Amino acid sequence: MHDVRVIGIRAFWSSLPTEGRWLLSTVAIQTLGRGLTLPFTIIYLHEVRGFDLGLSGTLMSLIAIAGLVVTGPGGSLTDRLGARTVLLAGCASMAAGNVLLAFATTPAGAAVALVLIGINFGVSWPAFNALIAAVVEGDLRQKYFGVNFALVNLGIGVGGIVGGLYVDVSDASTFTAIFLLDAATGLIPAALLLGPLRRVSGRAEPPDEDGTAEPPSYRAILRRPEVLWLSGLTFVAVFVGYGQFEAGFPGYGRQVAEVSTRVVGLAFAVNTAVIVVLQFTVLNRISGRRRTRVIAVMAVVWAASWLLLGAAGLVPASALAAIGMLAFMGVFAFGETLMQPTVPAIANDLASDHTRGRYNAISAGAFQAGAIAGPVVAGFLLEHDLASAYVGLMVVGCLGIAAMAYALERRIPPAANGVPGDAAIDPSAGAGDPAAPPAVVPD
Repeated sequence: MHDVRVIGIRAFWSSLPTEGRWLLSTVAIQTLGRGLTLPFTIIYLHEVRGFDLGLSGTLMSLIAIAGLVVTGPGGSLTDRLGARTVLLAGCASMAAGNVLLAFATTPAGAAVALVLIGINFGVSWPAFNALIAAVVEGDLRQKYFGVNFALVNLGIGVGGIVGGLYVDVSDASTFTAIFLLDAATGLIPAALLLGPLRRVSGRAEPPDEDGTAEPPSYRAILRRPEVLWLSGLTFVAVFVGYGQFEAGFPGYGRQVAEVSTRVVGLAFAVNTAVIVVLQFTVLNRISGRRRTRVIAVMAVVWAASWLLLGAAGLVPASALAAIGMLAFMGVFAFGETLMQPTVPAIANDLASDHTRGRYNAISAGAFQAGAIAGPVVAGFLLEHDLASAYVGLMVVGCLGIAAMAYALERRIPPAANGVPGDAAIDPSAGAGDPAAPPAVVPD
């Protein structure tokens, strides 16, 4: 077993298998292209291609809708065909979508492009997490998810800065260039999967003698209480977290705290910086600790961040309001460094090797549902001048996450909760569902 308490990036890197190093080595470059386009797609549709703002917003929603629709089939295909095959299909869909979007001049063309991009997100998330789980095991897997998250944020953050400096709404070719670059960087995973990772399929045969048994269905997996609790926790966490990034947080900042758009943009930069700086330190501190307790701490941290945002709204159009906005994003980012390594690690440790695609698809579906519901509720409350109710709902949601984390702890095996060594046989460390299938600890 790997030494999970190593300190330092070099020691972490040396602990990874070769396949894990290949997967991690290009993450920031892959996501650089996404950062170039993510903040500017709606600007491109509205100000460059001339679609009205309502239509542009509807077109943008196609990414999430398409992703949610294909997540379930994507998880099944990951189990049946292997993560590598599904990821290659996702890469092709992403590249085609970005190339089409670069030259789209009609709403229909843009719609097809955005659906293709959404299909990639829907199938690649469960497939990529399943591939990680296939090559990295134990507590090292938790660290891997955390470092991967930090690198994703680094790539998107740098891409956003570069894109902001480069694109010009009076020159459509600048937007064409960033979408084409996004398509090119999105092909990097395909190059890895066709080259050094060509022998890593991410597919495991069901555990029977002749290898013909079908993997368990979604219905069978969703009968497990711990899966339902984890899915509910994920939904609420995204609802009060990432689901507020596109609408709730900027809307509150502009309408209630009355800060400039520059402050809003700077807050997102603070978020990225905190994640990149703190993630590895946090990973070392939470190694070997119960993941559900880490999630509970995250919930308290997020509740504090929302109270900071609420305080910013009490002193609108002031320096204190700006500080409150920046503090919210900084404290919230600290909470993200606690959530991102733990939730996917629990999901993959609950799964057996031949059901990882479905387990990750369920998590992805809960995430996407929260990301869709969050902006809708935020928009309604802020539009009706219910700012206090909005902040209060977010705080209550955070406290609910903590309660669900403790409920989840009583239902998952100690090993899935990140309890190492002898603690796994200590009844006080938490007990798993006695009806759960035996393959809850991978490898």
